[in-house]
Amino acid sequence: MRGKPKRKGRILAIDLGGTHVKVLLYGQSDERKARSGARMTPREMVQVVRVLTRGWRYRCVSLGYPGVVFRGKIFVDPRNLGKGWVGFDFEGAFGCPVRVINDAAMQAIGDYKGGRMLFLGLGTGLGAALIFDRVVEPMELSHLAYKKGRTYEEYLGNAGLEKLGRKKWEHAVFDVTERLRAAFEVDDVVIGGGNALKLKKLPPGTRLGDNANAFTGGFRLWLERGWVRATPASRGRSRSERK
Repeated sequence: MRGKPKRKGRILAIDLGGTHVKVLLYGQSDERKARSGARMTPREMVQVVRVLTRGWRYRCVSLGYPGVVFRGKIFVDPRNLGKGWVGFDFEGAFGCPVRVINDAAMQAIGDYKGGRMLFLGLGTGLGAALIFDRVVEPMELSHLAYKKGRTYEEYLGNAGLEKLGRKKWEHAVFDVTERLRAAFEVDDVVIGGGNALKLKKLPPGTRLGDNANAFTGGFRLWLERGWVRATPASRGRSRSERK
């Protein structure tokens, strides 16, 4: 890490997903975005971001990455993007300090209001994160078995929505939300991600997350002290894409 930004207004937040890469500069109101896709490499992502940010000056970057991140390092290549993410030098590519965090965790930080909060991101896949007093734990729930030999992601992600239809998909969202609320004993549940707006109603006791809060989370990583990763020891695999 090359240190902290000299001016708060120079923070760039990048929200990377399997469909789009979105960027916003702190202090600006309108995000900019471009298509990503299954072949996008990290070098191509950097090039796209440089085009999107023409006219913006920034001194540091927050990157929400759709996969496993441990101690600021990418652990596994994403399922819905190209190869080469593990070990890529983002600070060298951007020429400034970069903080990499799991994408669901970044939006969860933006949506956090206190207490013990569970975030579920519905999109290309299923993203999940748990926060307790600013201790952030991205969770690898997407590939765990759920029903009929299929995973949580296969029910709640895009594939599940297309296969089940909206009504049955929504029923699965309600069921999974209630199971996880009971398992983690949370005070607050936020439903976010690109497909959250396709729910006709939210599961009881939940609130709708704002996708723009992914940027808020990215800014908070630089503006606020106290955000820490829950697990201090080495972790295993894996996470899925949200958007």
